[in-house]
Amino acid sequence: MAAISSQKYSSIEETEIQQWITTSDRLKSSPADSSILEALNSHLSTRTTLLGTKPSKADISIYETLAPVVAKWTSEQRTGQQGHPYIVRHLDFVQNSAVFGLDVKDTEKIKVDSEEILYVTPPVDAKAEKERLKKEKAAAAAAAAGGSGADATLADRTKAAAETVMKKAVDAKDAVVAAGGAGGEAKPKKEKKEKAPKQPKPPAATAAAPTPALIDLRVGHILKAIKHPEADSLYVSTVAMGDKEVTEDYTEYEGQICRTVCSGLNGLIPLEEMQGRKVVVVANLKPVKMRGVKSCAMVLAASPKLKEGEVDDHKGPIELVSPPADAKAGERVNFEGWEGEPEGVLNPKKKVWEMFQPGFTTNDSFEVVFDAGEVKETGKQGLGKLVTKSGGHCIVKSLKGATVR
Repeated sequence: MAAISSQKYSSIEETEIQQWITTSDRLKSSPADSSILEALNSHLSTRTTLLGTKPSKADISIYETLAPVVAKWTSEQRTGQQGHPYIVRHLDFVQNSAVFGLDVKDTEKIKVDSEEILYVTPPVDAKAEKERLKKEKAAAAAAAAGGSGADATLADRTKAAAETVMKKAVDAKDAVVAAGGAGGEAKPKKEKKEKAPKQPKPPAATAAAPTPALIDLRVGHILKAIKHPEADSLYVSTVAMGDKEVTEDYTEYEGQICRTVCSGLNGLIPLEEMQGRKVVVVANLKPVKMRGVKSCAMVLAASPKLKEGEVDDHKGPIELVSPPADAKAGERVNFEGWEGEPEGVLNPKKKVWEMFQPGFTTNDSFEVVFDAGEVKETGKQGLGKLVTKSGGHCIVKSLKGATVR
C-alpha cells in the first residue's frame, strides 16, 4: 500500500474523502452519536481504509477525532455484541501503519488487545437457510396453484355450459333433418336475421388536464454538504428523502438511505447553512452527472423574478424553500388543490418540470404557491399553497413574488 503522498484520487474519491472529513467534524461535537458510529463501523467491516484500500487524509481525520474517545472505551464498547470492533481495528491500523505518516509514540497509541473478542457474530447455517428458502418457495407455489385452481374451475364450468348449448343445437338440427326426410318435404329456408343497428361509438376519453402533482415533491434532510471538487459554483449534498432501498443511485449514510444532490448554490448560500437542514426537493427528475458527480434530485430555492428584458446574472439573492421544522424526511409535499400521485421518473422529452415551473412562486406571506394562471396548459386560474402531507406550509425567508426552481 503506497503512502498518502503518492496517491492519486478520482473526483468521486475526492468527494468521498470530503464527506468523511465532514463526518469526522460531526463526531468531534457528538463523539457518542450511536447512529454515526454504527454506520462507520458497518462501512469499515468490509474495508481496510475508508476508501476501501487507498489511504487518505480522511482516515487520519477519523483517527485524530476518535482515538482519544476509543482509548476510554470499555471492552464491551470495543468488541461486545453492541460494540464497534471494526472502528477499533481501523484506528489500530492507522496508528501503526507507516503509509499514514503519523509516527504516533507507543505511549500515546490506543492499547488494543487482539486476543480480546467478547462477541462473534454467529455463522449462518447454510443448509438450514437453504431449507427455509425452499419451504418459502414451496408455500408461494402452493398459493399460486390455489389461485390457478379457482380459475381452472371457472373455465371448466364455462366449457361445460358451452358443450351443453352445442349439444342442444345439434339435436335440434337432427330433428329438423329427420322431419324433412319423413314427410318428403324440402327443408325450409332459413330466415335471415335482422341485423341489429350499429351502436354509435362512445366518444373518445378526454385526456386528463396536466397537473403539477406529477412532480414528486418531498421533504429532504441534508445530512452533510461539501464543495464540489471540480466545480466552483456547486455544492454536493447527501440528502435523506424517504427512499426505502439502496440502488445504484442511492447510498447509505449514517443509517439512512440518501441521494447525492448537486446544487449551484456555492457562493450564494454559506456552506454552514447547508448542513443538517430541511429542504424541499424534486425527487423524480432523471439523474444527471454534474462534473463527474451524479445528481439524483434537485433542491428548490427562490430568487427574484426577472423583469422583461432582464438577464439572470446568477448573483442572487437566493433563499432555500423550507418545510416545517418538524416535517419528516420523505414526507410528500403538494400544492393545495392539486393533489395526486407523481410519476416515477419524469420523461425529459415531455418537459413536465419545464411546463409547471413558471407557476412556482411566492406570495406576500413568503409562502411558496403555484399560480395556475402562469401555466396555460392547466386551463385554470388561482393560487395553491405548497403544503406538506401533515398540513404545514413551505416558506422562504424574505422574497415575495419570487421565482422558485
